[in-house]
Amino acid sequence: MTGSRIIVFETTHHALWAEEVARELRLGVDVVPAPAASRAGCDLALEAIEEDVAALLEALRERGIVFRVFER
Repeated sequence: MTGSRIIVFETTHHALWAEEVARELRLGVDVVPAPAASRAGCDLALEAIEEDVAALLEALRERGIVFRVFER
Protein backbone atom coordinates (compact mmCIF):
# COMPACT_ATOMS: atom_id res chain seq x y z
CA MET A 1 0.00 0.00 0.00
CA THR A 2 1.40 3.39 -0.88
CA GLY A 3 0.63 6.21 1.53
CA SER A 4 0.08 3.88 4.45
CA ARG A 5 0.96 3.42 8.12
CA ILE A 6 1.77 0.26 10.06
CA ILE A 7 -0.02 -0.32 13.37
CA VAL A 8 1.53 -2.95 15.64
CA PHE A 9 0.17 -4.79 18.67
CA GLU A 10 1.43 -6.66 21.71
CA THR A 11 -1.10 -9.49 21.39
CA THR A 12 -2.71 -11.40 18.56
CA HIS A 13 -6.06 -10.78 20.24
CA HIS A 14 -5.64 -7.01 19.87
CA ALA A 15 -4.44 -7.33 16.26
CA LEU A 16 -7.45 -9.41 15.23
CA TRP A 17 -9.85 -7.22 17.21
CA ALA A 18 -8.40 -4.14 15.47
CA GLU A 19 -8.89 -5.78 12.08
CA GLU A 20 -12.50 -6.53 12.97
CA VAL A 21 -13.09 -2.90 14.01
CA ALA A 22 -11.49 -1.62 10.80
CA ARG A 23 -13.63 -3.93 8.65
CA GLU A 24 -16.82 -2.91 10.50
CA LEU A 25 -15.98 0.74 9.81
CA ARG A 26 -15.05 -0.06 6.19
CA LEU A 27 -11.55 1.34 6.61
CA GLY A 28 -8.79 0.42 4.20
CA VAL A 29 -6.51 -2.04 6.05
CA ASP A 30 -4.55 -5.18 5.32
CA VAL A 31 -3.17 -7.66 7.84
CA VAL A 32 0.60 -7.84 7.31
CA PRO A 33 3.55 -9.31 9.19
CA ALA A 34 4.80 -6.98 11.92
CA PRO A 35 8.18 -5.53 10.96
CA ALA A 36 11.00 -7.11 12.97
CA ALA A 37 12.27 -3.63 13.81
CA SER A 38 8.97 -2.82 15.53
CA ARG A 39 9.75 -5.19 18.40
CA ALA A 40 6.02 -5.83 18.72
CA GLY A 41 4.80 -8.66 20.91
CA CYS A 42 2.61 -9.96 18.09
CA ASP A 43 3.70 -11.08 14.63
CA LEU A 44 0.64 -9.46 13.01
CA ALA A 45 0.18 -5.80 12.14
CA LEU A 46 -2.31 -3.69 10.24
CA GLU A 47 -1.30 -1.58 7.29
CA ALA A 48 -3.81 1.24 6.97
CA ILE A 49 -4.17 3.65 4.09
CA GLU A 50 -3.17 7.15 5.15
CA GLU A 51 -6.63 8.65 4.63
CA ASP A 52 -8.12 6.16 7.12
CA VAL A 53 -5.40 6.24 9.80
CA ALA A 54 -6.96 8.97 11.99
CA ALA A 55 -10.37 7.26 12.05
CA LEU A 56 -8.77 3.88 12.75
CA LEU A 57 -6.64 5.15 15.63
CA GLU A 58 -9.60 6.92 17.19
CA ALA A 59 -11.75 3.78 16.95
CA LEU A 60 -9.01 1.63 18.48
CA ARG A 61 -8.56 4.05 21.38
CA GLU A 62 -12.32 4.19 22.00
CA ARG A 63 -12.44 0.40 22.28
CA GLY A 64 -9.37 0.12 24.50
CA ILE A 65 -7.26 -1.73 21.95
CA VAL A 66 -3.57 -1.37 22.80
CA PHE A 67 -1.48 -0.48 19.75
CA ARG A 68 1.49 1.50 18.54
CA VAL A 69 2.08 3.21 15.20
CA PHE A 70 5.35 1.89 13.80
CA GLU A 71 7.58 4.64 12.47
CA ARG A 72 9.64 3.31 9.58
